[in-house]
Amino acid sequence: MTFRVVQWATGGVGTAAIRGALLHPDIDLVGCWVHSDDKNGRDIGDLVGGAPVGVRATTSAEEILALDADCVIYTPLVADKKVVAALLASGKNVVTPLGWFRPSERDAALDRTARDAGVTLHGTGIDPGGITDLFPLALSAMTSAVTFVRAEEFSDLRGYAAPDVLRWIMRFGGSVEEAQDGPMLGLLTGGFTQSLRLILDGMGFDPDAEIRTGHDIAVATAPIDSPLGVIEPGAVAAQRFQWDAVIDGNSVARVAVNWLMGEENLDPPWTLGSAGERYEVEIEGTPSSLMTFTGFNSDAVEKVGDPNPGIVATANHLVNSVPYVCRAEPGIKTYLDLPLMAGRAHPKLAAR
Repeated sequence: MTFRVVQWATGGVGTAAIRGALLHPDIDLVGCWVHSDDKNGRDIGDLVGGAPVGVRATTSAEEILALDADCVIYTPLVADKKVVAALLASGKNVVTPLGWFRPSERDAALDRTARDAGVTLHGTGIDPGGITDLFPLALSAMTSAVTFVRAEEFSDLRGYAAPDVLRWIMRFGGSVEEAQDGPMLGLLTGGFTQSLRLILDGMGFDPDAEIRTGHDIAVATAPIDSPLGVIEPGAVAAQRFQWDAVIDGNSVARVAVNWLMGEENLDPPWTLGSAGERYEVEIEGTPSSLMTFTGFNSDAVEKVGDPNPGIVATANHLVNSVPYVCRAEPGIKTYLDLPLMAGRAHPKLAAR
């Protein structure tokens, strides 16, 4: 069965999602919403640097809502709950990396909207939405009596070619106070808290455990070259964000990200460790285990401008979830509700 899919927004994740969808044998791209007028009317193949595919982008939400489609891959920079509700009410399933990894009471109205329309909303991605919840849940199946779960990212952001995001949202290159007062902790907390709650739910911990947040900062001690320009001494050059689920004073689950502009000229003198850029998933129990994932980080500064592997992985997780989400029961569904998802063979290698 082929599913008719719309791509909503064409930033980094949206562009990668279009490329992935064009290679997916069960997906037919039929529409694309864009924010800027200069993209309006352009063929989406052209927007992603490929050959024309016969589908033109539009800035009209009304056109997308009226379109006959099975699913929307929703990837703007920030989610608009009213837009998501309208997409669901129009009879379209929605997959997004912007939340709904584990719904709460605040999502009850959106869940009703999806159920009334007979469609599904699913939050997925990589971090949060994969490494920080799906992978720990899967790995924990080999352990009994789990006492602690950790999922953590270690990345060199000199390979992240998004200078505006780095400077004005993540607040690299500014003062410590500017970073402490910036939007990043708030933007991240919603998603990562949902990851923790999903781990608690899935493994049988107290789902109402206290969540504690932490934000540590390192500054440059000498000029550091970065995608946003030179980071001057005293400016923010590395950040660590951490979220812990705490029961009886002890952390039982933790997700964290470590973002560094290299490993030199930092105060404190942070490093990525001997293993370099990676994602780690750790389970303490009987037996304990530690798995390291590589390949999702931008591991070469000289490749700035190439597709970021983490962004591509996020997009592919969205694309590959489409058939499963379209077949699911209506409502907001998490990894605990859906079957095991898998990628698809390259079209040239697929069995005939």
